[in-house]
Amino acid sequence: MNRLRLLAVFLLAAAAVPVCRAQDSGVTLIKDATILTVTKGTIEHGSILIKDGKIARVGKNISAPDGATVIDATGMYVMPGIIDCHSHIAVEGSVNEGSVAVSSMVGVGDVLNPDDIEIYRDLAGGVTVAHVLHGSANPIGGQNQLIKLRWGKPASELKFEGAPLSIKFALGENPKRNNFNPPPGVPQRYPESRMGVMDVIRQAFVDAREYKKSWDDYNRRVAAGEKNVIPPRRDLKLDPLVEVLEGKRWVHAHCYRADEMIQLVLLAEEFGFHIRTLQHVLEGYRVADEIAAHGVGASTFSDWWAYKVEAYEAIPYNTAIMTRRGVIVSINSDDANEARHLNQEAAKMMKYGGLTEDEALRLVTINPAIQLGVEKRVGSIEQGKDADLVIYNHHPLSVYAVAQKVFIDGHMYFDRDKDLAQRAVNDKERKALIEKEKKAAEAEKKPGEGKPGTERRPGPPAGKEEKPKEQTKPPQVDTVATGALD
Repeated sequence: MNRLRLLAVFLLAAAAVPVCRAQDSGVTLIKDATILTVTKGTIEHGSILIKDGKIARVGKNISAPDGATVIDATGMYVMPGIIDCHSHIAVEGSVNEGSVAVSSMVGVGDVLNPDDIEIYRDLAGGVTVAHVLHGSANPIGGQNQLIKLRWGKPASELKFEGAPLSIKFALGENPKRNNFNPPPGVPQRYPESRMGVMDVIRQAFVDAREYKKSWDDYNRRVAAGEKNVIPPRRDLKLDPLVEVLEGKRWVHAHCYRADEMIQLVLLAEEFGFHIRTLQHVLEGYRVADEIAAHGVGASTFSDWWAYKVEAYEAIPYNTAIMTRRGVIVSINSDDANEARHLNQEAAKMMKYGGLTEDEALRLVTINPAIQLGVEKRVGSIEQGKDADLVIYNHHPLSVYAVAQKVFIDGHMYFDRDKDLAQRAVNDKERKALIEKEKKAAEAEKKPGEGKPGTERRPGPPAGKEEKPKEQTKPPQVDTVATGALD
């Protein structure tokens, strides 16, 4: 029966969501929609022609080629796929390697889980790209992974091809382990203070700079023709940090307080590297000019605040203030459920700060694309870009907007009509499996088992007398010595 139950659970999970593979012809025309290009204005009664996963044409009066799939989007809205700059979906196991203060040698890309149902749920909310970050338990965390939400594909095909490399840093309460008590006998991990966090990051880059120098010297000597030169010992922890120093890997830093943001920016300038984004950045409004001057992006929440001490000074006008001061800002989720309505989170910024519709849409499209270095591929509806698109039944900044169809690389990965139809199929199969399990359970019952008056009380087999167990005396305890009275 246990095997049957497991089989039932597996089948229900497998059948829970449809895997769409429409538009395999390679050519699709979405016609007569309101197209929100984000960067090129709004096109009323417009059409988008998709060929081989790319946007071939955008405009009005576009005819469908022979054999093309045509989607009538009359009365609907099309926008670029939503890009979540801070996500933790699709990770098998913990997002933190919290046993050490510097975990730059580990990578989220090694543990992607393509079967995580949150991929499909976020896809249904219009998300097409997610920046999956290592957690914030370390001053220097692990390597991040940018993915496209290609539901039904293996882990290797989720990865966003050609995206810049990145790594997670963290400041504040999380890396100094405020709310973490190690098991008895296990010492507290360094650092335990904010100044200790900065020390860990600085020392790591001192080591990385020396490591880089040793490899530069080795490569110079080899290039000069020296023989039998012994290479430096490889250090997987320092390799990613050397990439940071060389501008080959971008830093995305978890932070809340304004003073810590400035500390990290100054440290980066000290070692000659660049902070790509400050993540959360709830006090960014206090140092918006300094953030803009360094060229740092800010990826924040719409209106989360006071969920811990360092978030007490957050304000909902943070996004608008930073935007007006010249910072490239995005709205992120940091939560799988939040990601399902990032379009509405962006819409809040029209109330809190007076951003325009286009500015609000940029917060979840082209701005995070710029922050992640993929703006030439995604983030707006333009000819030549990836056909990552969402069709909504209402304006996406409306609370009534629901994603109807979601495309990634020109393929439809979510279709609401198919999803709704599949629910009835799932319900029927669920009932059939439950009924099958009940029958299997009844068949396993022994004759007479379960009938009133036939249950046998626990005890020795018939004809055998159970001997009374010898009572053992409790051990004598020296309460003073053990501290039991303390």
